[in-house]
Amino acid sequence: MPTVIEPKIIAGNSNLPLARAVARRMSLYRGMSVGLVDARIERFNDQEIFVEVYENVRGEDMFIMQSTSRPANDNLMELLIIADALRRSSAARITAVIPYFGYARQDRRTKARTPITAKLVANMIAEAGIERVLTMDLHAAQIQGFFDIPVDNLYASPIFALDILEQFKGSLDDVMVVSPDVGGVARARELAKRINAPLSIVDKRREKAGEVAEMTVIGDVTGKKCIIVDDMCDTAGTLCKAAEILLNHGATEVHAYITHGVLSGPAVERVKASVMKSLVITDSIAATEEVAAAANIRVVPTAPMFAQAILNIWNGTSVSSLFETETLGPIYEGIL
Repeated sequence: MPTVIEPKIIAGNSNLPLARAVARRMSLYRGMSVGLVDARIERFNDQEIFVEVYENVRGEDMFIMQSTSRPANDNLMELLIIADALRRSSAARITAVIPYFGYARQDRRTKARTPITAKLVANMIAEAGIERVLTMDLHAAQIQGFFDIPVDNLYASPIFALDILEQFKGSLDDVMVVSPDVGGVARARELAKRINAPLSIVDKRREKAGEVAEMTVIGDVTGKKCIIVDDMCDTAGTLCKAAEILLNHGATEVHAYITHGVLSGPAVERVKASVMKSLVITDSIAATEEVAAAANIRVVPTAPMFAQAILNIWNGTSVSSLFETETLGPIYEGIL
């Protein structure tokens, strides 16, 4: 067993660019090289997943970097199988770093005879031998209670606040934060408080799932630069429609800050053709070539935050300190 246990990162295939970026930032913070653990993750002809770890991990503090984004089932199984491989190789502790926690939208029973899949996934993660979860902007904060192991839920709002203060320098008095629905008011209020901006709400009424029948703006957005804030953007239909409604109510321009850019189906084309001046997402989900090529979509990095959070977990210091601008500002200096 090593005298000093160092944090080690092993990555699944869901978001290798982010995993490598986190390792680089940890190397910068530690003043010593931190690389990804050498391993292979491959599939048999019938798509069974096989994992082999080439390095000794006995007694090590292991961090698995894996978003459970599209394809959600494959990436979830990769996470569980990597955890099992590490557990059977006598790793001292296994932490799952899940920048985007898939299945989070299934956090309650909306109809009879439906599952609560977020709880099922939480059970699977714990049973695989994972002892702690580090994630960002869970769709519903109460999902932390689905786990019987510690969960650290980071927030993108401090990163967004730093970016907004830089991007809208000189015109912050004209900025208004907008929640795209009543359920997201707490998230929008948190960001509005950080940048000292007023808050508005777009109240939407649905006739059936996936289709918005009517939208109403609560608050005066006349002459304002509106910033829509949400935790995820899937097909972007509601987001683009909300942007149109805000402009129709007198907003001068509309931007959106979304933590998880799921952007499935026609989402990217909708955003490119929309009235939004910009859509800002994080790299919690690996950007596709289509996303990278879109002129009005911009990606802000989460690697500095995740790298510091991993080091704080490893050395037993506060993770919640990363919620504060005073802590995060120096980490992001020169990046945003």
